[in-house]
Amino acid sequence: MRQRSFKYRFYPTSEQEILLRRTMGCARLVYNRALAARTEAWYERSERVGYPETSTMLTSWKKQEDLQFLNDVSSVPLQQGLRHLQTAFTNFFAGRAKYPNFKKKHNGGNAEFTKAAFKFRDGQIFLAKSPTPLAIRWSRQLPQDAEPSTITVKLSPSGRWTVSILVDVEICILPESTSSIGIDLGITSLLALSTGEKIANPKGFKTKKAKLRKAQKTLSRRQKGSNNRAQARRKVAKIHAEISDARNDFLHKLTTRLVRENQTIAVEDLAVKNMVKNKKLAFSISDASWGELIRQLEYKCDWYGRTFVKIDRWFPSSKRCGHCGYIVEKLPLNVREWDCPKCSTHHDRDINASKNILAAGLAVSVCGANIRPNRFESKGQLRKTSNGEVAPVLAVSVDGGLPNPEGKKQKPKS
Repeated sequence: MRQRSFKYRFYPTSEQEILLRRTMGCARLVYNRALAARTEAWYERSERVGYPETSTMLTSWKKQEDLQFLNDVSSVPLQQGLRHLQTAFTNFFAGRAKYPNFKKKHNGGNAEFTKAAFKFRDGQIFLAKSPTPLAIRWSRQLPQDAEPSTITVKLSPSGRWTVSILVDVEICILPESTSSIGIDLGITSLLALSTGEKIANPKGFKTKKAKLRKAQKTLSRRQKGSNNRAQARRKVAKIHAEISDARNDFLHKLTTRLVRENQTIAVEDLAVKNMVKNKKLAFSISDASWGELIRQLEYKCDWYGRTFVKIDRWFPSSKRCGHCGYIVEKLPLNVREWDCPKCSTHHDRDINASKNILAAGLAVSVCGANIRPNRFESKGQLRKTSNGEVAPVLAVSVDGGLPNPEGKKQKPKS
């Protein structure tokens, strides 16, 4: 069994919308108060406050006269908000995320309901304190006999209501395929495949840039706190939603196709966070959404029983000749085609890189070797021997021994 989330759009009645907005507002208030309390306790008294302490605070807040409205909504979303805050702090202390921020009303909101706060009956969802079911647009059916464990209602900044239903599903393994593919990510061509195919970059943000700029200029001229500013903000949010929807639709269709057609998929492990520090390429890299593309490929391969291999980011996929293994010293980004100085083979930069990625990915998946270059050798996947031949350099051998500069294996250090 595996947990999967199914997301749908729904259209609440006026009573449901009032209740949901009130629930999200209370959840936001409790989250922000707990975050302020934890921050104050640490900086003023050097005390660590965790989930149990904030849960006790919530009980005391409900007894205060000016916070009696917290009792008018379900307590489950409030407790879930405190759990999410605890997760945010856990990720912060582990170095996986930044310090938690306060939630803002104009960013929309969400409320998470566990089994105690909703009913799933006859294909309809009834939330706590609401007698009528949600009017969900079932764009696809839930798996047969699926029982939701968690339901999350979300309001986007553009005013769109969605519900995410978390269910346990059976693992679905696709029929085995004989095809394997290497993928080189780019900007002009979003993907270059080892089969020779290039997939163009749709550049979703760039197509809406002028429209978004006009809407943002209108927003900046509206008076803060006015209804006109709220309308202008929603218009900007809707344009962002259009960009996001178009990008996600393209990526989902593309990644699903690649996973269905290929048994093994090899990609580079790119440091996107570092790459966007380049001011000249940051806009294009962010618009290409490489991180999301790799994330979708990874979890879909896990869902459907495919092999997903990440190649080390230092592997010289572009500079290495896929025919003879020769590695050129430099290969600037403006050079899109090149001839190998050793075997005179003509290469398309991206297609050659994807073929090298596939070869390295198959080596890793078959023997478990790590293709990261050895720090004792020259900075390349291959090195020249005394007789002029090209020999491979692997950082870790199959049996786990570490090669030293003389070529002898030594035991790994404990």
